[in-house]
Amino acid sequence: MGITRLVATRSTCKRRQVGAILVKNKRILATGYNGAPSGLPHCLDIGCLREQEHIPSGERHELCRGLHAEQNTIIQAAYYGTSVKGSTIYCTNLPCSICMKMIINAGINKIVYEEGYPDYLSEIIQKESKIKIQQYQPSKG
Repeated sequence: MGITRLVATRSTCKRRQVGAILVKNKRILATGYNGAPSGLPHCLDIGCLREQEHIPSGERHELCRGLHAEQNTIIQAAYYGTSVKGSTIYCTNLPCSICMKMIINAGINKIVYEEGYPDYLSEIIQKESKIKIQQYQPSKG
C-alpha cells in the first residue's frame, strides 16, 4: 500500500489524490493515478469542473476531465500489452461504480483498498460480483 500511496502523489486532481497498482504473482504489472488524459490541461492548472459545478464526491463521475487511478492502471496495462486477468488491484480508495465495472470486465480477482468512497452503486455491483474485496489493515509493530 505504501507504493500505492506514493503513486497517488503524482495525481493532478485538486480534490483527491488517488493511486492504484495492479499486482500478480508478487509483481507490479501497472500503476495509475487520477488526472487528465495525456496531453490535456490538468485541473491543477485550469481549475476543477466538479468544484465549479458544486458536484458532490461520489456523484456524476462523467462530469470530470480526469480519469480515475483504477482506469489509468487498466489502460496502462492494455497500452503495454500486459494481461491483468487474475491480478489484484491495490487502491488508496474504494473504486467507484464505473471503475468497479471495469475491474470486473478486466478479470481482476481482488481489490485491496485503504479508504472508502461514497458510491452506493459500487457497493451493490461489488456484492453481485465474485471479486474479493478487503480493506487494508496496516501491520502492527
